[in-house]
Amino acid sequence: MFITVRSRKPIGEVRQRFEDASAARKFGVQGIHNVTATLQGKGLVFDRKLYIYEICNPGYAKKVLDANIRISTALPCRVSIYVDGDDVVLETLKPTMLLPMFNEPALEGTANEVETAITAIMQEAAK
Repeated sequence: MFITVRSRKPIGEVRQRFEDASAARKFGVQGIHNVTATLQGKGLVFDRKLYIYEICNPGYAKKVLDANIRISTALPCRVSIYVDGDDVVLETLKPTMLLPMFNEPALEGTANEVETAITAIMQEAAK
């Protein structure tokens, strides 16, 4: 259900490598949410480092939206980058697991391509 990649590199380096690897595969970073800062800014105690990245490849996005506009509710793809003990974890939901919710079996190949690309981005960021 999840793609999970672990790294021993500092979170700042992993984040930069993630952004670079995304761009190299034509996935734009649509947004970065610093969840730690947001929660702390609301007066809540949250001591873990957590960032949520929203990434999107326009070609894939158009293809799935042309097939079913409801898939927009699952876009852009989100990848969490957080600290877990000594590791930095990159994690996302598998697009192939989300696809059945939309009853679009014709997009299975596209979901596999996106999943492969995001896995490669995450693995490159963790190296």
